[in-house]
Amino acid sequence: MIKRNLLVVGLAVMLSACGFQLRGTGTSEMSVKEMDVSARNAYGPTVIQLREVLERSGVNVHAGAPYRLVLTNEQERQRAVTYNSGNRTAEFELTTELDYSIHGLNNLELTSDKVEVRKVYVRDASNITGSEQDAKRARDEMRRDLVNAMVVRLQNLTPAQLDELQRKADERAKAEADALEAARRQQAETPQQSPLEVPGN
Repeated sequence: MIKRNLLVVGLAVMLSACGFQLRGTGTSEMSVKEMDVSARNAYGPTVIQLREVLERSGVNVHAGAPYRLVLTNEQERQRAVTYNSGNRTAEFELTTELDYSIHGLNNLELTSDKVEVRKVYVRDASNITGSEQDAKRARDEMRRDLVNAMVVRLQNLTPAQLDELQRKADERAKAEADALEAARRQQAETPQQSPLEVPGN
């Protein structure tokens, strides 16, 4: 018994040394220490949970942060994947996609991508209440998985990477501004053709 306990403790120490954490047992520190988080649905459960997880990870989430994570769109799809012979029960696959972008100084978009999670649950036509509870439980688990996946994406970003993305975004914005200015100047310098005058009879 003592040997087994020591083995479990030793395994836990080794995994924690590698940076591994079981889902729901804690959070990992993030290298980005300040970030604003916004969404189309500002009071939706996904953005609220994400803010909470980021704050537990040591991120100062506030409106004046140098970087802003924008949850641009969250979509859910459902499809039947299996039926039984009497169509009384069926397995349904839920898919949730979360589109996001990260903005930097001058509200320039630095990067954009999406995260996706899937889960299968069983719906029993003879137990509608139980099936609805299973579906709600599946959606709650998917939201946690979605937030965890989003946090993993953010953990892979370093301030140096964000600075480089900001530099490239600044260069793109300057090139676009220069092109617009050149087009405006060219238009201003181009002589305007006078309307054709028709001599009187």
